[in-house]
Amino acid sequence: MSKFKIEGGYPLKGTIIPQGAKNEALQILCAVLLTPEDVIIRNIPDIKDVNTLIAILGEMGVDVKRLNTHDYTFTSKNIHLEYLQTQEFVQKTAKIRGSVMLVGPLLARFGKAYIPKPGGDKIGRRRLDTHFIGLQNLGAQFDYDAGGKFYRVEATRLQGTYMLLDEASVTGTANIILAAVLAKGTTTIYNAACEPYIQQLCKMLNSMGAKISGIASNLLTIEGVGSLKGCEHTLLPDMIEIGSFIGLAAMTGSELTIKNVSVPNLGIIPKAFQRLGIQMEVKEDDLYIPAQEHYQIDTFIDGSIMNIDDAPWPGLTPDLLSVILVTATQANGSVLIHQKMFESRLFFVDKLIDMGAQIILCDPHRATVIGLNKKQILRGINMTSPDIRAGMALLIAALSAKGTSIIENIDQIDRGYEKIDERLNALGAKISRIE
Repeated sequence: MSKFKIEGGYPLKGTIIPQGAKNEALQILCAVLLTPEDVIIRNIPDIKDVNTLIAILGEMGVDVKRLNTHDYTFTSKNIHLEYLQTQEFVQKTAKIRGSVMLVGPLLARFGKAYIPKPGGDKIGRRRLDTHFIGLQNLGAQFDYDAGGKFYRVEATRLQGTYMLLDEASVTGTANIILAAVLAKGTTTIYNAACEPYIQQLCKMLNSMGAKISGIASNLLTIEGVGSLKGCEHTLLPDMIEIGSFIGLAAMTGSELTIKNVSVPNLGIIPKAFQRLGIQMEVKEDDLYIPAQEHYQIDTFIDGSIMNIDDAPWPGLTPDLLSVILVTATQANGSVLIHQKMFESRLFFVDKLIDMGAQIILCDPHRATVIGLNKKQILRGINMTSPDIRAGMALLIAALSAKGTSIIENIDQIDRGYEKIDERLNALGAKISRIE
């Protein structure tokens, strides 16, 4: 298992280009199963989770052609449904959370789908009820083998209907959309997720011949069509990586330009970091982060402590709270971080406390951070990455720390960040990958 050795305390300087969006890629890749025609997808990130899903598609019979490092053509003309019953399929799909979105397009086009309980980060309960209740609403028969942890859905013909989702699940919304586009009649989804990645999925499907309206709202209307054609689609830049670079610049006192960030699709992310006192400037479609010696956390109008929490879009994505938390440790002031969605995501703070951060873990969902204002620099330690986002937060902490840090289990970081050591080293970081 690989690990990082980080020499902290070096400010970075230069320009960095964010990778293609991981969470969008997982949805878009599943959508290629909806048509036998060629689908060209550009700006695909070269990361483990995405590469695992591409490998699964190839084993299912999708003709995968890599045009260059980040562009592919997918042709789903001859799909081997028997592969869904193999142990290899079970093992590979169990590694990534995004594999669950294979269910919608398989059900829509072939009338059946089988999937084991998907993997992903161990950050608490991540139920799939919204996915399968939505598919049942469309007329699918659902069966769950609790012993084997295996899900099965089948339908001779999906029928459009009205549904009110019990949660605005991004992957749940995506799965239902991917099934409904080929259903008979009209499907209305209320309380749908409306993140930019869902918007991108809907735009791609419309370019394939789907009829989806209400894009960017939480009320989607889908008129089913008989078939879909091929298309060409380009992924957005990864908003989580962009946010990570903002936090990294502040923590290390670095001057960074983040190129081609798709500013309109960042939502509240820049504002969340500005609440920590981080300066930034939008230059056309780039973000310029000047080197700051200190940054001051805002308070509310009445002087009460700032609270930063996650919420469905257009609220703050939960994937960035780990980075925001670690960035706050060197700010001036205090902030309450409230991670509403997952009860295990804040448990990595014990490692930050070992590094010298002042953090009070109030409960599994809330942590109060007392910023050190860079008067007490974090110290390097040995630690282990528990999940993708906490792993990146620990890497940021290590880059700002005094001395040497070791981060083990960096496969977790590699699942979501493309060649992060090489890209940051090009800016002046001192990261060694030890195999």
